[in-house]
Amino acid sequence: MGASAARRRRLPGVSSAAGRPVPTSDEGGTRAPFGRRLLALVIDWASCLLIVHGLIGAVAELSPAAFSFAPLGLLFLLNLVGVTLGGATFGHRIMGLRVVPVHGEWVTPLRAAIRAALLCLFIPALIVLGDDGRGLHDRLAGTQITRS
Repeated sequence: MGASAARRRRLPGVSSAAGRPVPTSDEGGTRAPFGRRLLALVIDWASCLLIVHGLIGAVAELSPAAFSFAPLGLLFLLNLVGVTLGGATFGHRIMGLRVVPVHGEWVTPLRAAIRAALLCLFIPALIVLGDDGRGLHDRLAGTQITRS
């Protein structure tokens, strides 16, 4: 038995894929309230605006059309990378939230991409169906947001 296999056996809650912790929807954490989720989205959007206008706008000259869609593209990218690799975006981390799959061990890149694309439309995030309080984007992606 190799050292990595022995290490995985000693660390509960660690997947075999690269030794990353396994986030699951049933490992604690309660359902995140709508206000916290909305504030996390506002934090993410504000940080995307600051990055585009402050950093990218100072370095590159963008057309008005590109300048208006650049924060949205950055929001998509940050959601895709943050949710896939870390289970949360910058705003989620600040608000103490985490994106977990409803079924399975990981929020896959495909699930994160579906969730991010629908979140960029913003309307699905406001449509809350059912008693669990999940937005339409989370329902279609098979994810939910919990408090960490």
